[in-house]
Amino acid sequence: MKVMAQMAMVMNLDKCIGCHTCSVTCKQAWTNRSGVEYVWFNNVETRPGQGYPRTYQDQERWKGGWTLNKRGRLALRAGGRVKKLLSIFSNPLMPGIDDYYEPWTYDYETLTNAPAQQHTPVARPKSLISGKDMKIAWSANWDDNLGGGPTLTADDPVLKSIGEKIVLDFEQTFMFYLPRICEHCLNPSCAASCPSGAIYKRSEDGIVLVDQDRCRGWRMCVTGCPYKKIYFNHRTGKAEKCTFCFPRVEVGIPTVCSETCVGRLRYIGIVLYDADRVLEAASTPDDKDLYAAQRSVLLDPDDPEVQRAAEEAGIPRDWVTAAQRSPVWALINRFEVALPLHPEYRTMPMVWYIPPLSPVVDSLSTSGHDAESSGNLFGAIDALRIPISYLAELFTAGDPKPVRDVLARLAAMRSFMRDVNLGREPDVGIADAVGMTPEDIEDMHRLLAIAKYEDRYVIPTVHVEGADPGVLAHRLEESATECSLDYDGGPGMGGSGPFGETSGGATPIAVENFHMLKQRQTGDTVVDPGDRSKRVNLLNWDGKGEAKDLLPPRAEKDEP
Repeated sequence: MKVMAQMAMVMNLDKCIGCHTCSVTCKQAWTNRSGVEYVWFNNVETRPGQGYPRTYQDQERWKGGWTLNKRGRLALRAGGRVKKLLSIFSNPLMPGIDDYYEPWTYDYETLTNAPAQQHTPVARPKSLISGKDMKIAWSANWDDNLGGGPTLTADDPVLKSIGEKIVLDFEQTFMFYLPRICEHCLNPSCAASCPSGAIYKRSEDGIVLVDQDRCRGWRMCVTGCPYKKIYFNHRTGKAEKCTFCFPRVEVGIPTVCSETCVGRLRYIGIVLYDADRVLEAASTPDDKDLYAAQRSVLLDPDDPEVQRAAEEAGIPRDWVTAAQRSPVWALINRFEVALPLHPEYRTMPMVWYIPPLSPVVDSLSTSGHDAESSGNLFGAIDALRIPISYLAELFTAGDPKPVRDVLARLAAMRSFMRDVNLGREPDVGIADAVGMTPEDIEDMHRLLAIAKYEDRYVIPTVHVEGADPGVLAHRLEESATECSLDYDGGPGMGGSGPFGETSGGATPIAVENFHMLKQRQTGDTVVDPGDRSKRVNLLNWDGKGEAKDLLPPRAEKDEP
């Protein structure tokens, strides 16, 4: 048993209101530079819909993730090293700008400088790539609130895979929001696809990053990622992706998308897993068994044997304590209400989701039923407006039973806590019906409904015993080149080649990058911003006192 720590996230889709605050703040913090105008490390999709980039879930087309070969071993869907060598200078298996969207702005100067005239001047849309006039035809959020209706949702790959009639009439339709970031997988196919070895999984917390010095811009990683969460910066010629806000996480602060989430639907925590079993779990023959296989890889932090193995592996004691308090572990393995996104891709994603419980209360009430009765709620699960088959295609490789079990637990919590809040004696049979205890239901309600900040984000800080800041930064720089999959028999990792993985030095990606990030946020260019003193960035203001240069200097009053 090789114990390793993984930073993970759970999102409660019942709480997402589709406000896109997470996307905007992530965009401002990480992709507000030239060359990444079209890039959204965090985006919120409306389901059903084509997603971003368009139809990214259609792996028959995009060839992302892993598959099993004839010998039952993992193989990249896009092909191995020989196939990549033959197409190294031409990779056709990646979305084009039309599949993303051509980013634009408007000619606002025409509005502000136009002289008085009879007709209102028009601010034409201008491409942020070419600077020319353009016609807006698609964007990262074109499906928002089913804006395209049945015309666009018909191309949703998940709907096509169900093979049954889904009612999309206006009065019968269903929709929910699906926020997405990089999955920071246990078995990342992007890392295995990279000819340069530039993508690696940090050994201390499992965050997947791109070494900008080693990246040669081959773009094989874009093909290899089935979630299409790696983007190509056409200005720098490098691949970029979500970093799980590691400069913030290292000092115990949650990611920007989590910190600014209006619905408080995100949970961040550490989980412990057995790295020796990742390959075995990802190679599970039946797709429908992959969800259970991935859960089995996660280790119980309260198990004394796991704690001893973690200590032997060099995992600090406070990290193990954080794993015991982790909301992610509780939602995945204690309450069993969190599910992975597309486990059939075999990347073993570590961003999990609590599926939405459709609004059944109104429909039950109008039909004369007690909408909060457990019997009525349980009976209505199979008739929910959001089809279980659709959720199953997203989260359990098409197996409806785990999804139905999760929705039953959520319905049980709703009915049980109604009695508690009304001062009535709760029905213990409700908890028994879903395999939980009354204490479990109350704990789950506390976590999902009224959890405080410190309960939603249990993030241990970077910890090296007895190290001063200089030694700590040096240790982190050394660990940056290590990978949790770089061991004998590791899936897709290891080995050297002629495409640059040994070129360049290790990129220092530790404590000092917190200051580098601040400098980048306040700069106009990728390099020295020059006029930095005159800029104000509220993302770097702690909210205390006055932000420097936020307001003009006060005029001194003349003495009377």
